[in-house]
Parts: sequence; structure tokens; C-alpha cells
Amino acid sequence: MITRYYLLHYEIPACDFRCKITSVTCSCGNKDIFWCQHVVALSLYRIRNAELVQLRVPISETLLQMDRQQLQKFAQYLIAEHHTEVLPTAQKLADEILCANSEINLLPGAPDPTAGASVDDDNSWHLDEEQVREQVRSYLSQGGYYNTGKQLSSMFAKVREMLRAQDSNGARMLTLITEQFLADPRLLLWRTQGTPMNDKCRQLWDELGALWVCVVLNPSSSFMEKAHWQQLLREWSHLEVCPFEDADNRVITMANHVSPDIHSNRQPGSSGSIRATPRTIFHRALEASDLQWNDKHLRYIMNSETYCLPRAGSSCSNAFNSQGQALWHEHIPTACARVDALRSHGYSKEAMRLAVAVVRTMKENQLQQRKQFASITSKTVLGRTGVSHTPVYCNHEGYIGHALDPVGSIFETLSEVCIIPEDTVSVTTESSVSVQANFGSTSSLNASQKYQHVSIPTSRDRTESYLTLALEAALIGLGQQRLMPSGLYAQDKACKQEEKLIVKLQEVELDCTLVEVMRRQAKLLLEGGPASGLGLGIHVESVPMHTFAKYLFTSLLPHDSELAYTVGLRAMRLPILEGSGDTVMNARWFTLGHIETQQCELASTMLSAAKGETPCLQTVLELAHCNLYSSKHLSKQHEKQVFLHVGASGTDVCAFAGDIPCLQTVLESAQCNIHSSTHLFKLAQDAFKMATPVEGPRHLPLVNVAFELGLQVVRMTLTPTPSPWRRREMVRWLVTCATDIGVKALVSIMHNWYTLFTPTEATGMVATTIMSHTTMLQVNVNYVQQEELANCARNLALQCAAKEPQSCALAALTLCEKDPVAFETAYQIVVDAAANVMDSSQLFNIARYMEHRGYPGRAYKLAVLAMKNLTLAYNQDSHPAINDIHWACALSHSLGKSELTNIIPLVVKNVQCATVLSDILRRCTMTAPGMASPDGKRRSLKLLSYDKSPLRQLLDAAISAYINTTHSRLTHISPRHYGDFIDFLSKARETFLLAHDGHIQFAQLIEHMKLIYKGKKKLMYLIKERFG
Repeated sequence: MITRYYLLHYEIPACDFRCKITSVTCSCGNKDIFWCQHVVALSLYRIRNAELVQLRVPISETLLQMDRQQLQKFAQYLIAEHHTEVLPTAQKLADEILCANSEINLLPGAPDPTAGASVDDDNSWHLDEEQVREQVRSYLSQGGYYNTGKQLSSMFAKVREMLRAQDSNGARMLTLITEQFLADPRLLLWRTQGTPMNDKCRQLWDELGALWVCVVLNPSSSFMEKAHWQQLLREWSHLEVCPFEDADNRVITMANHVSPDIHSNRQPGSSGSIRATPRTIFHRALEASDLQWNDKHLRYIMNSETYCLPRAGSSCSNAFNSQGQALWHEHIPTACARVDALRSHGYSKEAMRLAVAVVRTMKENQLQQRKQFASITSKTVLGRTGVSHTPVYCNHEGYIGHALDPVGSIFETLSEVCIIPEDTVSVTTESSVSVQANFGSTSSLNASQKYQHVSIPTSRDRTESYLTLALEAALIGLGQQRLMPSGLYAQDKACKQEEKLIVKLQEVELDCTLVEVMRRQAKLLLEGGPASGLGLGIHVESVPMHTFAKYLFTSLLPHDSELAYTVGLRAMRLPILEGSGDTVMNARWFTLGHIETQQCELASTMLSAAKGETPCLQTVLELAHCNLYSSKHLSKQHEKQVFLHVGASGTDVCAFAGDIPCLQTVLESAQCNIHSSTHLFKLAQDAFKMATPVEGPRHLPLVNVAFELGLQVVRMTLTPTPSPWRRREMVRWLVTCATDIGVKALVSIMHNWYTLFTPTEATGMVATTIMSHTTMLQVNVNYVQQEELANCARNLALQCAAKEPQSCALAALTLCEKDPVAFETAYQIVVDAAANVMDSSQLFNIARYMEHRGYPGRAYKLAVLAMKNLTLAYNQDSHPAINDIHWACALSHSLGKSELTNIIPLVVKNVQCATVLSDILRRCTMTAPGMASPDGKRRSLKLLSYDKSPLRQLLDAAISAYINTTHSRLTHISPRHYGDFIDFLSKARETFLLAHDGHIQFAQLIEHMKLIYKGKKKLMYLIKERFG
């Protein structure tokens, strides 16, 4: 029946059929996938005021009651009322009726839109399919932008809302969305290029696939609906552009992903794996569509709250546990998919009952696996941290990271009923009284908390509630042993799922009941063997438990510190890096950096907690500290013996003997399991910050821990290959940490420098920093301690200078300058190394240092050695060594004529640059030689002559160099360089004129140039103009 309504100024024709609005339009013109506000207002009015709406028979029945005159009047009045709208149509229909052979006359009867649809016609609620397609197409065309993903996710949420309301349009809307997803042109591009789709798009596809699983698992769907969905899913799966189930486009080994046998307890990948064709994103939905809901045991579980055995242990069937409670043995992700489907389709109570049975089954499986692997684990050869390279069990597909998020869905199902409404002020009902009787007066019942315990009807365990089962399900899922999935997207997805679930757990405030559940689960996980991520005998490629263990540690620490440390230390392991050496395997762990960060955070959390241990612990560590750094060698074995010895000497602390994990135990665990120097360094920095707060006393034991970690960091990064980019920062930080500890730590790192630093680092950053005035003030040393540090620094400097004189000699001389014997030794090391190891620049630097310190004789000797290693070509007039040459000649000139006479032959031999030689020549005649002689004798102030030795040899060399340089420059000279060349000749003439026959030699040079280079007419003209 079509009814036309008018709301204010809007015209809304609506078609009502079987209490549904099957079609609707509004003149407001708003385009959206949902009804506009006017249609909603009209629908609410129609529902609330049904008695005011007059119901009429179809218009065809009314027309049958009219005679010819009435029919003619009815038609004429109708045309007159709407003549501008219907007159053309009326004339057209009249012409067709008057024509005997028209189609209207050939068909019996006439259409009646007010009579309603037939029985077989679609009678679903109105949904604007074209608008849905248009919006999805528009969102997809915008690419992977954040708002686009939010809009599509909101559409998925709307589908779930429609499913929960049991609106048949939910599946219709999801079908339209899927069709537009498959029509996305980027799919073909990604498939052609062989590249995976971007992460945001992939997340939407995963959500789409999970929604289809939920749709096909509708318990109230008919056989025809399921057949229709299966046909659609098969057609979509066969499309070339349909995305694979594996996000990284790999053909993977599958086995029983969703077993049609609902009682099958076989784990995926456990056995019988076969090589299969690539599975698409819809394969899980296809397999789920074959699942049935008619199992008698399943229906009893869903429909009855009292379904259990009359007494505990009265059945040998695996359908019940030892307490007589019903179990549901099915592949857990499949069972959780059933729970999610029931919840999504509005069957909340049935979903809750099935979820309880599933969690109880998970607990029963956990106990069975514990018994099964107890005897096997004892016979398995395990590594240092309990890892087996020949595991007897491994789980290829875990609950965390699964496409259907089974643990997350079952946790939400069970915890949803426990959420306290925001407007709750007090809990005073009878149920709350019974809950308080069962669980005690706990903080979780406080009105300010988010969750409360809700008892499970007919439960034989008085401490069991929906909240405890939700917590146990989450703990079992997070603690399950699982192999690291292949591919970046799968690994990143697993990390995000784990973090998301832990965030939900952190919102639950723990009371005594939940703490007891957590303690029990932690012990079961530790004893769970290879089936538990915290057990022994796990596979080497198992996903580490750092993030989960950090949550367990912080939750258990206030209640059971020993168990908390046991969990934390067990989880510190990183099996993939334990000496495997398989770089290919490591390269497949794309999230390894994130995993190592979580490992570092776990260690930091345990160190922070261990900082607050009993005072006797600090006494033990302080006593150990007094003995730790007096040794010459810092080996772990020695440290352990020191701590054990102190603990056995009467102090009532056995932390380092292995009974109660504490600072030393956590330290050893971090040193053994953290393989990244960067993360270990961050841990050391965190420990140091915690030990030295801005306000409050220092925590010396924790400072020692930070120092030990720093020692290992510098050992790890001390390699022949180029050191890490943060190596300098690491070394400087270690010196800072040692300074904070005291003199013994500083002495120890200087004694053992060769195991920690390179010679350059040892002399430059370590010893120099330690001997600085600032460090001495900070450590507050006395005279004896200062001398001890100075002796260590001098010994270090001499050792480093002997090993690498080219980089350490200058620093060694600086460190040894207050000890004549050590200083002479360092100087001799430099002299011995000058011929083979050190270059001229290094020798010149040391020589200048010697002169600055008041040793001109030694400086002169080193300058002579440097000149022997130096060569300066004719065209190197801007060489950086020119200043050193001038300085060396000036030093020789100041010492005396004999020193100048000795060095000038070296200058003449090794320097061919004419300008440099002429500059030296002029400087040597400016003052008399020997003005700064250290012997204090009165010397003659007579200037040197150019015609006598030693300057005659230098003058001849300068003239010869000018002649050679002139010919060399003329060989490849260009016109733009003529001006520079004329200036060069002017300088040359000045040098030539210093000789008694210099003007003759210069004239001969000019004439020779005119003869040889007469082709360069312009140049010769310029030379003739300037020089005649």
C-alpha cells in the first residue's frame, strides 16, 4: 500500500507492506544510506498514532463500485486537479486505449499500486542500495586516509547493529559493501605488481571477512539464505582480484582451519598439513557456512542455564569436566566465532552460556596439556632458557593475531555483563549481596569501578564469575605458545591485538578473587610445557612473552613478588637470538625491534621493582660493591662469587643465591637475554635514572647494576668493524656512571681498558675525562686517591700510545706531563714511531705541543722527523702543511744557525713549491738566528746573508723552483689565467733579485720564454710590457 504524507513542506511517499516500509523517498533531497530526519519523524508518528491513520481498500476495489458516469467524473476531476502534471500521461493513455491493437488492450486488467505486493515479492525494509554503493565507492576512491577508514569502519559497525536488531538488511548492506570493495581498481594494480595492499586497506578487508563469518553463522538463517551466501562467497573467491587470506600473498600450509566436525579438538598445523591453493579472504566464511547449530549438546548449552551433571565426576564423557560442567570441544577460534555470531545477532544469553562452556573447555585443555607434557619435557634437551631445538609440540596458528580475534571477542562477551553503568551509585540488590557473600567485600564492587563480579547461575565454584572467566580466557590466550607468523602485516597485527587485549585487562581492577585467578594461571603457564609461551621446551621461533609478562609482573608484584619475578625472568628470553646464527630466520622477524623494546621495558620494570627490596638487600649489595671493583678483572663469575660469599657471611638475604630474584638476578637475566647493545644501553640509562633521582638519596646497588650493564654494552660494541653511531655516547655515559660510584670504579675501567675501549677512546674520552678538574671535584678525592687515579691514567696512556701512537701519543703526553719519567717514555714512543707509523701532521701537532710546554729542543727534533715525512709539490701552494713548515723553520731559526742549517736541506729536498721556499727565505733574514735559544748564552745579532750557507742553498732551490713552475704553468695556460701568471712572474723576479746574478737569470728566463712560447702572442706582449 502506497501512502503519501506531507510533513511541514516535505512530501514523503512511502510503501507499507507487511508492517514494513519497503520503499521511501523524500522531497528534501538529502542523499544518505540511512533515512532522512523527515522519514524518521513520520515513521515515529505513524507508529505512535496508528489509530489516527485511516486504512483504505485498494483503489481498484473502489473503482469497481462506480458506474460509467462516476468513472468519467472521477477521471476528469483527477485531471483537472493535476492537469499540469498528468495531462500528457492521460492523453497518451487515452490514445492507447482507443487503439484496438495497443498493448494495454491486449493485457487483461490494470495495475494497482495501492493493492500491495504479491506473496513472493521482496518484503524487506527499505535500503537505498544505490546510495550505499555510491558512498562506499567514494570512500575507497579517497585512498588510505584516516577519515576514510573511520567512515568505512562506521559502516561495518552499522551492519553489526542491524544484525543485532535482526534486520535482514544487514546482510544486504554487507553484500553491497563487498561488491564495491571487489570493484576497487587498486586491487588489480596490487595483484599485477605483486605488492601487498596498504595496512589500512588490509584491516578493512579483515573486518569484512570477519563480518561475513558472523553473517553466515546466523543461527536463525534459513537453508535458502545460506545457499545464497555460499554462492556469493564462492563467486567472489574465484575472482582474480579477490585478496588472499594471507596478507603477504603467500601460498601457506593449512590444516583444519575451521573444521566442519564441531567436536574436533585438532589444532591447526598440528599434523596432516597439506599444500593448498591460496585461500582468499572469504574462505573462513565459506567454511563457517557449513557449520550447523542442531547438535543436541550444543543446543542444551545455549538454551539452558542449568545444563550440567547432577553431581561432579559422575560422567566419563569428555562433554563435561570433573565438576560436571558442560564443555564444548571444538577448535577454539571456531567456537569463539559462534559466540560472536550469537552476540551479534541478538542472542546475548545464548552467547553468554556458550562462552562460559568455551572458557571452561580452554581451562580443561590447559590442564590436559600440562599432564601430557609433564613427562615429555623432563626428557627433552633444553637450552639455557628452556628452549628446545627439537620441540615435541608447536602451535602454528595462535589465538592472538588470529583473523577472527577469538580471545578478544570472548573476553568482550563475558566482561560486557560485568560493566557497572556510569550512573550507578550503589549496589544494593539481592544479587549484589550474594556476590559479596561469594567474593568478599572487594574493591571491584565499588561504585567507582568499571567492572563487578556477576555470578554464573548453578556454578559449583563459589569464586567463579563471568569476570573471572573473562580474565582466564584472556590469560590463556595471551600465554599460549605460538610461532611467529610470516610477513610484516601478520606480525604487526598480532602485536596490536596483544596490546589491545592487555589494555582491556588493565581496565579491570584486581580484587582478591581476580588475583587468585591470576596466580593460578601464572603457575599453570609456567608449568605448561611447550604448549605455554612461559613453559619449558618451546620452539625456537616462538613469539616472546615480554609484553604479557610485564602485565603479569606488575599485577602480581604487590601480592606475590616471588611468583611475579619468576614469570618476569622466564619471559626475558628471546629464543630466536639464542645462538642460532640464522640471519635469514632473523630477517623474517620484521617486528624484532619492537620485541626487543618490550624486552627492555620488562627488564626495566623488574629493576625498578627490585629497587624497593628490603634494606638487608642493599646492605649485601653495598658490601659486595666494596669488593667488586678492587679486583683487576671484572668477570661475571667473580662478581657472582663475591655476592654469594657476602650472602653466606651472615646476611639473611639469599637473593643472589637464587632463592628470591632481585637486582643481581634481574641483572644477570638482562645480560644473558638482551642481545641488542642499543636496548641494553637504554636499560642501563633507565636504571641509572631510577638510582639517582633529582630529589632523594642515591640507590647505590642500582647504580652498580647500571654500571654493570654499561660495561657489557661497551664490551658488545668493541669490535674491529666500525662501531655503532652511539658508541661515543655509550663510553661517555659509562665514565659518568663510574664517576657516580667512586674511585674504585674509575680505577677498574682504567685497569681493564683494553676489554672496554679502543686506545683512542681510552686516552681521549676516558682517562682525560677522569683526570679533569671537574671529575676530581665530583668524586671528592683525597691526595692518595688522586695519585692512584693519576698513576692508572699514566699507565693507560703509555699502553695506548705504544699500541696506537698515531692517535694516542698527544693525549698520552698530556696525561704524563706531570711525571718526568712517564713523559720521557711517551716522548720516546713518539720518536720510535715517527719513521713508520705517524704522518707529518701528527708529528707537527706533537712538536707544537712540546714547544708550548717549554721543550723547544724536543719540538725541534720532532719537527725534523715530520719534515722527513712531508712532500710538497710545485702546485700545492695552499697545502695545509704550509703553516707547519713555516713554524718548523721559524723554530729552527730561533734555536740557532746550526739547527737552521740542519733543517734547510730537508726543506729543499721535500718542498718544490716556489712561493713557500721564497717565503721561508725572506723570514729567515728578518731576524738574527738563535734569538730564543734555551741555553741562555749571549749571541751575535748578525743577520744571515743570501750568499752564504745555509740560505744560499735555499735561494738556489727557490729560483730553480720558480723556473720549473713557470714552464709547468705555461704548458697548459689559458688566456683567462694570463693576469695571474704575470703576478707570479713579478714575485719570481723579487726572489731572483736576491741573488747577485739574479737579474741576469731572470732576463735569461724571459728570453727563453719568448723563444719557446712565441705562439702565445698576447701573453708575450704582456710579459714584454711588464718586464721589457
